[in-house]
Amino acid sequence: MEISFKGKEALVTGAGKGIGRATALALALCGANVTALSRTQADLDSLVKECPSIVPVCVDLADWKATEAALKNVGPIDLLINNAACAIRQPFLEATPDQFDQSFNVNVKAVLNVSQIVARGMIARGYGGSIVNVSSKASQRALKNHAVYCATKAALDMLTKAMALELGPHQIRVNSVNPTVVMTEMGRQGGWSDPEKAKTMTSRIPLGRFAEVDEVVNSILFLLSDKSTMTNGVSLPLDGGFLAW
Repeated sequence: MEISFKGKEALVTGAGKGIGRATALALALCGANVTALSRTQADLDSLVKECPSIVPVCVDLADWKATEAALKNVGPIDLLINNAACAIRQPFLEATPDQFDQSFNVNVKAVLNVSQIVARGMIARGYGGSIVNVSSKASQRALKNHAVYCATKAALDMLTKAMALELGPHQIRVNSVNPTVVMTEMGRQGGWSDPEKAKTMTSRIPLGRFAEVDEVVNSILFLLSDKSTMTNGVSLPLDGGFLAW
């Protein structure tokens, strides 16, 4: 199934590393004009070196006003991928207010901010659009030492549904992808490169392995594309059957 985004304007957050970076490159390969957001200039520099057509924007999405200023002259946008996230590991009893705020500011509040900015532009043009939020299987199954992270992803799933409900009449589709562990830098920081910890998860995945970055990217591209024009408000599990238990 061939997917083309020729002539489309795409915005990817958290595009410096991992899933976001791979998504930005894949969109460019499919013909989209891509704007990539990251808080790390060095990551953006290396991304642009790899794909010179990508437009970099360096901003910390946890800063609401700075994000608004950074996106003021970006657009119009047809495709939005809210990928930026942070995952702070700590036992439930050791979670702090600062860690809670940091996680929700990036994983939920920033999605609200960026999506409002982009959706207003989509509505003003009257052409509709597609938004994909990168969530997690952790929105539906609790993970030890990830209480706050799990809560942010559960909130993101419901925000996705609420966005789909309110933006749908404007022909703006909103969906999320919910992968199991992906061995990106964030996955390694979460401790999943430890064989013993990994086994506790992979033993419950019928396919017996974690997800690959490309598998997540392909699902994002499908949800963004005209191949999924009746898909709206969906949280798509990419978990190898974990939730089938």
